[in-house]
Amino acid sequence: MTARSSLTIVLAAGEGTRMQSSLPKVLHPVAHQTLLAHVLAAAPKGTGTSLAIVIGPDHQAVAEEARRSRPDALTFVQAERLGTAHAVLAAREAIARGVDDLLIAFGDTPLISAETFARLREPLARGAAIAALGFRADDPTGYGRFIVEGDRLVAIREQADASEAERKIDLCNAGVMAIDGRRALEILGQVGNANSKREYYLTDAIGIARDKGWESVVIETSEDEVRGINTKAQLAEAEGVMQARLRKAAMEAGVTLIAPETVYLSADTVFGKDVTIEPFVVIGPGISIADGAVIHSFSHIVQSAIGKNASVGPFARMRPGSSLGEGAKIGNFVETKAATLEAGAKANHLAYIGDAVVGAKSNIGAGTITCNYDGFGKHKTVIGQGAFVGTNSSLVAPVKIGNGAYIGSGSVITRDVPDDAMALERNQQTIREGGAARYREMKTGGKTPEKKPET
Repeated sequence: MTARSSLTIVLAAGEGTRMQSSLPKVLHPVAHQTLLAHVLAAAPKGTGTSLAIVIGPDHQAVAEEARRSRPDALTFVQAERLGTAHAVLAAREAIARGVDDLLIAFGDTPLISAETFARLREPLARGAAIAALGFRADDPTGYGRFIVEGDRLVAIREQADASEAERKIDLCNAGVMAIDGRRALEILGQVGNANSKREYYLTDAIGIARDKGWESVVIETSEDEVRGINTKAQLAEAEGVMQARLRKAAMEAGVTLIAPETVYLSADTVFGKDVTIEPFVVIGPGISIADGAVIHSFSHIVQSAIGKNASVGPFARMRPGSSLGEGAKIGNFVETKAATLEAGAKANHLAYIGDAVVGAKSNIGAGTITCNYDGFGKHKTVIGQGAFVGTNSSLVAPVKIGNGAYIGSGSVITRDVPDDAMALERNQQTIREGGAARYREMKTGGKTPEKKPET
């Protein structure tokens, strides 16, 4: 199959008025990727493949999403909406360049797979003119029915035109089709509009091929895979199917999902081995989770990297640009943004770490915040290795805390703190001597000296 060239045309010109949204239908998300992006990801790629997207007028955002998802995509505009065959011929220029296989898909069917596209191409390699994708519907009402004689597809009958016997057929038209690229323009050019809507229907291609003595066949798939999205309710149904797929794939790859139905995944999530995810976790886009990491309940992470044996949560939030090194830990009610916690660093509870680097094995106490925004711009906090930041401290960026430095509880740090120094401000002035003494004992290994009585 790889030796055969292909052109995939994705029809994405619909307005999606039933979505009740100003956002074009194909730009609505499922598992944090647009409907269109899912279809483009499944379409054939690599040497000998090409891709064309048919969009509506003034749908520049759709064209931009297509190029973002697949930089090789060409875009064509269907100025008037006169049916599916008319939409395909909007990309006539691309078809005319010549390919072995022409694939026609829809931008609102996000559950279609690369494997299904490959299966559609197989009959063309054996000489068929058309391979049409079908499914067995639980309730076929409203769908076009496949009329089959033996192994051959001879017609697609719409519900309104079907006889009583034909309406009992449960093998339905999914709309997706593969056409022999050498015969595609000849077939599509003969599709007429002699119907009540005066539109050019792609389904008529089957009858045209039959009249020419060319073979058409059916490739079957599941109803879930060809779900089209026309309403927000259908969008939610597709999300449910996609989440079930992603959870199953994660568990088959060795991820432990304690309560799978409560975990929300993104289509691009990357898992290592022996990852554990507890109930009620939301994993947004751009996440990689390395071997042995644990994501505790009620955590929300987006565009972040979680290192080996790291621990997140419960009730933690990782915002874009966050990174945890090996064995690092953020605990309950800790929020990170554009922050790196190096190996063994920890912020166990009630902290905000934004625009910051926390060195290896450093400790961030409860109530600590990096004050990264001064009302005009963002500034960075750099905390060295083995540093200790006491509870309820405010680190006013830009500021650097040296290796092994000690920041006493309640401190407001506005200037750099050198390596191994102690910032012992409390209420910007003092700290209880007992805390400092205990820290000196910890650092030196000596005993805490007795406090001499005042004279």
